[in-house]
Parts: sequence; C-alpha cells; structure tokens
Amino acid sequence: MCDAAGDGAGCGADTEPPRRRRAPGDSAARGPGPPPRGSGPGVPGDRPCPHSHPRSCMKCGQGTAALVIRVGDPFCRGCFREYFVHKFRAMLGKNRVIFPGEKVLLAVSGGPASSAMVRQVQEGLSREAAKRLRFVPGLVYVEEGAVRRQSPEQREQTLAQMETLLQATGFPYHLIHLEEALELPPSILQPGPERASTSCPSGPSYKKAVDSFIQQQRQDGDSGTSVAGHSAEDTPAGSPASPRLPDTAQTQELLRSFEAVGTATAREELLEMLRTHLIVQTARDRGYAKVMMGESLTRVAIKLLTNLSLGRGAFLAVDTGFTDQRHGDVMVVRPMRDYTAKEIAFYNHFFSVPTVIVPPLFTKHREKPSIHQLVERFLLGLQEEFPSTISTVYRTGEKLSPEPAKASSESQRCLLCLCGLDTDGEEELALEPTLILEEPAAGVESKAAYIPLLCYSCRLTFKELGPLDTLPPYVRAEGQRRIRRAEMEQDQENQESSKS
Repeated sequence: MCDAAGDGAGCGADTEPPRRRRAPGDSAARGPGPPPRGSGPGVPGDRPCPHSHPRSCMKCGQGTAALVIRVGDPFCRGCFREYFVHKFRAMLGKNRVIFPGEKVLLAVSGGPASSAMVRQVQEGLSREAAKRLRFVPGLVYVEEGAVRRQSPEQREQTLAQMETLLQATGFPYHLIHLEEALELPPSILQPGPERASTSCPSGPSYKKAVDSFIQQQRQDGDSGTSVAGHSAEDTPAGSPASPRLPDTAQTQELLRSFEAVGTATAREELLEMLRTHLIVQTARDRGYAKVMMGESLTRVAIKLLTNLSLGRGAFLAVDTGFTDQRHGDVMVVRPMRDYTAKEIAFYNHFFSVPTVIVPPLFTKHREKPSIHQLVERFLLGLQEEFPSTISTVYRTGEKLSPEPAKASSESQRCLLCLCGLDTDGEEELALEPTLILEEPAAGVESKAAYIPLLCYSCRLTFKELGPLDTLPPYVRAEGQRRIRRAEMEQDQENQESSKS
C-alpha cells in the first residue's frame, strides 16, 4: 500500500515499476558503449513511477486515488472508507457470534488497531449508519505503566490521555491497573458456564434473536440505536473518588514478580496472561458476554509464528482465530484480524483517529530479545522484500482446528492458559527433576508439583517465572487447590485398589 496523493512520492516497495520491453536484437545492433540517454538505471525515462500522475479510483472511477492497497488497487478516500467499514461489518456478519442486545466489552490499548476498532463501533451505532450494529458496547483500558518503566507523572499523563479518548466515545468505560491482577480471584483460572447463545452461533437461534430484538424495538418505539440499557455502574463517571494510581506497595509487589522472571520471553507471556485475565474478569463482573480484541492481520501473523516457536502449535486456532471460547462464559473475538497494519495506519491518518503511544515492556541489562521481538523483526523484514509474506502466514492459520485446545475435564486443562494439556503423564521435559534439585537447595515450596498442571508451552514459561512467592496470588491459590484435589483423588484410588 502506498500513498498516491499529491506528487506521487508515496510510491514504495509494494509496487514495482514496469520494465520497458526491449526489441529483439536491440543490444546487438547498438553494439558496445554507453547506453542511450534516458535508458540507464535511475533515469526517469526508463522506469517511470506508475503513480507519477494522478490515478483514478478503481471502485468509483471518478475520484483521484489517495492510496494503493496491494498492487494495482488504487482507492480514493471515500471508497477506502467504505471498503474499511464494509470489511468490519462483513467480519461480524459472517461469523454471527454477537447477538442483538448483548453487552460487548472493547479492549482498548490506545494503539492504532484498537482505536480503529472503537471508531468502527461508533460509526456502526450512529443513526446515519445504513445497517446499524445492535450490541451494547463498553470500553476497558488496562494501564501497564509500572512494568513499562513509566514514572508516576508519566502514568498520570497517559491515564489522562486515555480517559479523554474514552470519554469522547460516549460509551461506558473502565480504567484498571495491572496491579489489580494481584487481587484477582482464583476462579479466573476456571471456565465459566457457557451461555446458551454461544452454543450455536450460526444456527436458527441467531435469526430468532434478531427477529425478537427488532420486534421489541418496534413495540418500544425505539429509533434503533442500541447503546441504551447500560446499568448505573457502567455510566461514564467524572473524576474518580479513589486515587488514580495504585498504592506503592502494590506496584512494588508487581515489579517484584516481573523482575524475578528469567527471560524477556517469559516476561512478555506473563504480561499477556495478566492483561487477559483482568479483561475477562472485568467482563464477568460487569455482565459482558463478549470481549473484542483489536489484533490486526499483521499482529495475528506475528502471534501465530511466535506461539508456534513457543510450543503452542496445538492451540494456534484459539490463540489467533476469530473466536476464543476457552473462558466459557466470556467469548473473545478479534474483528480486526482482516486488516493489515498499513490499512489501519492509513485509515487512522485520513480520518483523524486518535491514538496513545506507550513505551515497551522493560528489559534487563544485556538481556537477549524475546522470541516475540525476534519473530516480529523477521516477519516485517521479509514483508519488505516479499509483500505477500504476512498474508500467507495469516491464511495458514485459517486452516487450523480449535479441537486440540479443548479440555475434557479440569485435570486435562492447563492451569495458566486454560487449554487442553498436550503432554503425556510420563513426559516431564526433564523439567521436574531440575526443579526438584533446585528447590531443596533453596528450601522453598516446590514448583515441581505444578508441572503436571501445565501444558508444554506453559511449563517452559513457568520455569522462568522465578520462585513461587513471586507468582500472582490467584495462580498459587488455584494451583494449590488443584494439587490437593489431585492428591485426594490419588489417595482414594489407592484405597479402592487396596480393598480390591
């Protein structure tokens, strides 16, 4: 994609200028010597830029192209906007998992993709929209300044910017801090009871829900806007009564957990786990049935290869697919996964979508880059030379099945990621003996007892998370409960076998 407006300086690596075809025998007839004027490399006369003059929009044929999506797809601004909006509506309409009247929580990070997602929902709920969206939106922002090495003043500034952005939408919003993950209940590591509407999303239940919603609107004399019906606790508030930032003790405890992590890769995984659990718990507490994540096509492709490198090959379909139902009562959806990062960047630029930039997760001195960073550099570097790289990786992920991620029982479900265990009972990856040898020397509670509760990838991450006393309390509490339960079941089996 390139910007084709103005003087055409936006032409870039996505399009290659056409080469002028040389007549047969031309070089032989010319003989040795310098090439004719205007035929050498870099001379405009030989390889003219295809966008050096204004091009017409491929859709309307009248407007001047403002950008090029892929090779040979010029769009004017108006048609690009229609294209962008249609893709969002088509993604929701094709999957049919968001029912009319449902409360949907939009996870906003302030980045380009999630900000563009909020704008799409805003426009879809407006009275001018041809086909209005029918769900009830809310917003959530997880403030992570403590682990991003921001000072209290910088965290306050970021919070103020985000609150301004969220208030401007008119939707109810929730500002939460990463430190609040230390107070999560152990039940967040247990799937909630699935809602009836998610059992057959594309069947007759969806059509019945739509017809019922429309009939109810007619009876109420409603104009069709679906943003009504928020509870009092969801109403946007002014200045919060409680302090904006958590207590210093909470922040220090959180930092202690992150500083105890041995690698940058495990630190990235810990951050994503805490963030996801906070968002899902907020959805449960506030009665939201769905959570929208703003992961773009580019981000999904990077995540797919990253998770494959981390040993999560069995769970790629739920980690990167449109729907993720591992939490049971709260379904995670990714409606922005058809948009490339370039498309989102152009949309935000053309239509003034505000964003907030935050610094990256901290790294230790002389620490190696995380697998997440290496995969991102690798893919984006390939994309510059081969423009179809990211879309090819993305399409590969579309062919995967979510079945391997399903767990038949609690004993077959991973403690951390809630996916099905992908390891045999005898396979301990040489990890448990290592932990047993380390822990008696340190005289601490055994981490080895947690290993059978984890999938392959989470075992590798867990080993790098440091001592048990640095783990989030809810993880330790749920792990201890499951360990005690497994011991009780084992004792019961031993007693029954001895009687027989």
